Amino acid sequence: MTITIVGHGYVGLVTACVFADFGNVVHVIGHTKEKIDRLKKGDPIIYEPGLKELLQKNLKGNRIFFTMEYQQAVAVSDIVFITVGTPPKESGEADLSAVVDVARKIGSALKKKFTVVSCKSTVPVGTNKKIETIIKRHKSKSVDFAVASVPEFLREGTALGDTYKPDRVVIGSDSKRAVKMLLELHEPIPSKKIITNLASAELIKYTSNCMLATKISFANLIALYCESLGADVEMVLEAVGMDSRIGRNFLYPGIGYGGSCLPKDVKAFISIARNNKVDAGFFEEVEKVNSTVRDNFAETVIKMSPGKKIAFLGLSFKPNTDDIREAPSLYLIADLLKHGFEIKAFDPVAADNVKKILGDKIKFVNDPYEAMEKADALVIATEWNEFKQIDFARVKKLLKNPVIFDGRNIYSPDLMKKQGFKYFSIGRI
Repeated sequence: MTITIVGHGYVGLVTACVFADFGNVVHVIGHTKEKIDRLKKGDPIIYEPGLKELLQKNLKGNRIFFTMEYQQAVAVSDIVFITVGTPPKESGEADLSAVVDVARKIGSALKKKFTVVSCKSTVPVGTNKKIETIIKRHKSKSVDFAVASVPEFLREGTALGDTYKPDRVVIGSDSKRAVKMLLELHEPIPSKKIITNLASAELIKYTSNCMLATKISFANLIALYCESLGADVEMVLEAVGMDSRIGRNFLYPGIGYGGSCLPKDVKAFISIARNNKVDAGFFEEVEKVNSTVRDNFAETVIKMSPGKKIAFLGLSFKPNTDDIREAPSLYLIADLLKHGFEIKAFDPVAADNVKKILGDKIKFVNDPYEAMEKADALVIATEWNEFKQIDFARVKKLLKNPVIFDGRNIYSPDLMKKQGFKYFSIGRI
């Protein structure tokens, strides 16, 4: 098939590379010449393990093309995917301005007798119907189309694997012809296909992300109980997770969820509930717990650090990505700076993105041990693998005080005690 993907972020670019790798011809539309030029040269712009190699492979195979011209791409495509951002407004409601703008441009560019326009962006229920209305208003009379919702479930850091072999593929459409074409496109993907209507597909994505956020906040709430009651949250959640009805995935305490999906989707779900006169209290508490654990950790560092110079390891919201959107690290750094702390930070891939926001407010270093030199304490904010087996003897020599604040519970309290560290983690004894 020939397909077009509008947007080249984590979802758009990964999806484009995977479908190109299956042998399809894929056009990717962007809106910034500089980024399009970089993509044409094989630079994926974002960091995702394996993505650069896959992009370059399909560029050499002449299966993936980058452009800013809708007419050039949409006119020859069987399926067009919308993968633009839907960031939260101040109210928490999803900002659909980019989706609306893209729908207008797609409508004007449609030329084939039949095209499927499929939205992968996370959007409130009813948005695909709005897309349909907008396209009808801008298309020529001679072309036909159908809309569909095919939400993505990829995780940054494992996006390629999640796209090649997702847990499920959800296809929502009122058009049997559109469903048939989308099933054909997804045929190489060995996952269960869920065929449903537009509203259900739109709601599935929000429900999935809100469930994941709920599990994280639940784990953090139990950590707060454990700290008050003298229990060990790791032991509690390990035992709870052995129940096959519950499972351990996402039941890990820490300094909260971040990234491009969970924070905005919880906010949007709260807004959707309010707009439809449904009680939003449950998800308001999920969001509140996420803020509480982050604030509590910052307060612990502020009160218990023996000095104002901090070594800070991890800036991305999770390992294996350079994404810093809603990263807990940024909230922690802001709190520490307000209280006069000096910060030397290291992250394997996300430092440049943080520099664009913080400038010289903190010092960025190229090695974790360089960050620790003469620091009063060490803060762990992201559970990168390279932090899990650091040389503790060297850490102890470099730090002015053997104090570690572990926001991701990556070390054993017993080991830290044996190594002579004063160790603070989340919900453990």
